[in-house]
Amino acid sequence: MAQRPKIGQRAYHLLLAQGEIPRYVLLPGDPGRVPLIAKHWDEAREVARNREFVTYVGRYKGVSIGATSTGIGSGSTAIAVEELLYAGADTFIRVGTTGALWRHIKLGDLIIGAAAVRWDGASRWYAPPEYPAVAHWAVVNALVKAAESLGVRHHVGIAASTDSFYVGQERPGHGGFLPPWAKGLIEALRGLRVLSFEMESATIFTLASIYGARAGGVYAVIANRETDEFAPEVGVEEAIKVANEAVKILAEYDSKADLHT
Repeated sequence: MAQRPKIGQRAYHLLLAQGEIPRYVLLPGDPGRVPLIAKHWDEAREVARNREFVTYVGRYKGVSIGATSTGIGSGSTAIAVEELLYAGADTFIRVGTTGALWRHIKLGDLIIGAAAVRWDGASRWYAPPEYPAVAHWAVVNALVKAAESLGVRHHVGIAASTDSFYVGQERPGHGGFLPPWAKGLIEALRGLRVLSFEMESATIFTLASIYGARAGGVYAVIANRETDEFAPEVGVEEAIKVANEAVKILAEYDSKADLHT
């Protein structure tokens, strides 16, 4: 079997060595969001930077924590999860943005992802389409508790993950291009009670389940496809605060669980 490509003992893309990352890692897509996450920590330092992947490690309320950007879409996200697992992580929280499909979900609200529609590309190489992309219950529970403790308006449910920001989310492409199979996507998802579009959770949830890791997601609603509203970055700060606090809650849960094993 071919070996994973490495630079010395460091993962090829993230440039992380084994043991260099803590178990809890937040996963924004945007590299610029990593320092925004880390500014809430008690201490933080950058440990790696390569292509779209920026990694910080530090401590939040006494808990060792990391953050790595995944880039946009499933291909780079799968690379990030694979190499973070190699480096020592086992619990992932996607911290991203999303476009809501329902009028009652307001801009600036948060959506906590309990599962994802697998319209990504990468997860198809790991499991058949019938295999579910589900978040780990402990991560979902921690995110809900964190949002409640911080008084942040939130919704819990299913997101649809697609690698295509335009046509794959029923936005016309260049010149108004929209193939027949992309028409009616939003209405179909609403009929299935899907809450929103985003681009990475299906990959993260699927890989975490396969590898016995844990994952969840919290997304700031920056667009509403029913009301045609859009406000970049609204709610992102709240999503970051909820994700960081969820790590503290998970660490407390894990420490109690360890006492009984």
